Amino acid sequence: MRLVPALAAACATAVLTTAAPAFAAVPPTDPGTRAVAVAVRPGHEAIRQELDELLSTGTPGALAVAEDSQGASYATAGTAVRGASVAPMPEHRFRVGSVTKMFTATALVQLAAQGRLRLDDSVDRWLPGLVRGNGNDGRNITLRQLLNHTSGLYDYTSDPDFLRSHLTGENFLQHRFDRFTPQQLIAIALTHRPHNAPGKGWHYSNTNYALAGLVIEKASGRSYAQQLRRTILEPLGLNHTTVPHTSVEVPTPHLHGYSKLGENGSSAPVYDVTRMSPTVPNAAGEMISTAPDLNRFLGALMTGRLVPEPWLRQMRTAVPLSDELSYGLGLLARKLPCGKTVWGHGGQIQGYLSYAAATADGAHRAAVVVNSDWPDSSRLDRVLDVEFCQTS
Repeated sequence: MRLVPALAAACATAVLTTAAPAFAAVPPTDPGTRAVAVAVRPGHEAIRQELDELLSTGTPGALAVAEDSQGASYATAGTAVRGASVAPMPEHRFRVGSVTKMFTATALVQLAAQGRLRLDDSVDRWLPGLVRGNGNDGRNITLRQLLNHTSGLYDYTSDPDFLRSHLTGENFLQHRFDRFTPQQLIAIALTHRPHNAPGKGWHYSNTNYALAGLVIEKASGRSYAQQLRRTILEPLGLNHTTVPHTSVEVPTPHLHGYSKLGENGSSAPVYDVTRMSPTVPNAAGEMISTAPDLNRFLGALMTGRLVPEPWLRQMRTAVPLSDELSYGLGLLARKLPCGKTVWGHGGQIQGYLSYAAATADGAHRAAVVVNSDWPDSSRLDRVLDVEFCQTS
């Protein structure tokens, strides 16, 4: 669920599979229209090399799917299932981790555009009394500050006791089917003092999005999952994207997810962690999708199909983090080495790393995923750098 994964790279045996074309190319009529992918098109060959480099980290498999005005293509390396020669393919589902935040932020902004709430409403306006204690006060935190991570709230996934008891090592294996409510997770965060006063600093926190999910439910009168299906998934035809709620399964076909549970080194055991409770990541990182669905979502978002242009501008009003990075409302802007800027989000969850991004006009979009959680995220950045900078 973290924005910038920093687990050590390690080596393991992987099966290298070269994908054969499976479909005919269909150029999209607009950035929100699904393009059927073919194996790598001219101008995109460097992507396959980057995926092969990802295999050197020991990840079992890697997949990248790109779409632009000429159509869609994909590159694949390794295997979807450890020990088998099953190439990762565009139709394979995976847990997207914090890529979910783009969907959550969009759903909340949609409610603002409809006049159901205001982004500058306080958290307390919608969740009275929930955020209190240890210097935390929901009366002083706005919904906008939740979405751009300037609330100062502590990230519940960083709590040392919770990290040790549920999120790492053997304890994760023992507790990965445990269920939590968002309120329970928020309560963990509130045992800590805030990192900064609201609006006075930036700190990435899954607690912000657990709260955003609850606000979506309160303002819409529907569950978080129902609201996303009604206003995003069904209108866009994202038929391979799901909000699992409490289901521990990943619908087939899918990439199996593998983890070393935070251990370093090539000798660390590798575990299949595909099945797990999605209630810990909840609205901050619970969703399951495919690379083409993520591209379709970003194409629609960037072209104003999901939120009106004035509200999209607010989503892209970003807090500077460095010379290359800034963070808007659920959207990370990254300036690439070639000078282009793309908008999207990365995702890390046990078993998977992913990143989806698009140009501001939505005309060029790409998603990359590996079915392991230990490679350094900069390697996924490199895949997208090559796609956006070395192709038209």
